Amino acid sequence: MLINSAVLPPYENRMRRDFIPTVQHKVAISALPVSALRGNLAGMTAIARDFLRVLDLGQFAVSNPERFRDRLDGATDLLLAELRTYSGSWGVARKALNLFLRDSLYNVYLQKRFKLHRAERCFEVPLDGVVAKKLRTRFHRALPAWRGVKYLDPDLSSAYQDFATEWARPLDISRVHLDIYFWARRD
Repeated sequence: MLINSAVLPPYENRMRRDFIPTVQHKVAISALPVSALRGNLAGMTAIARDFLRVLDLGQFAVSNPERFRDRLDGATDLLLAELRTYSGSWGVARKALNLFLRDSLYNVYLQKRFKLHRAERCFEVPLDGVVAKKLRTRFHRALPAWRGVKYLDPDLSSAYQDFATEWARPLDISRVHLDIYFWARRD
């Protein structure tokens, strides 16, 4: 016998209170395998995961790019402060946040609960060597040299993000999605 879903309360009202925090913790773990922060210590990955596990994702549910960037910059600074015991860099903190935010956007429960779709166009592509190489292949004359994530700073990140936006526009996707295309097609 099928259950008439019209008589059931909305799904979220039936969820366990610990479900969304547990999903967020799982996404923090899967978004940041130890290999994601290459050349860095496993302890740094654990610190980043712990930070992301409790990060207020609701703050990122904004469609205004300046407001989103301010919040992302604030979260980057907070994570960087946590990573200082491992000599973490701004670039490593930003990459960890962008990987986590992208995977949170892709997770149906987190996207719905925190309304992350509102900010999809503001999300940044997680920068790493693969993404930088693809962007430099297309925009090599205009982009500064890529030395690695640990050397990434806000100005260099902005330059790469701006070019990622240019690449994504004719594809009719947000720049955050370029990462999956670049990693899937590593030719």
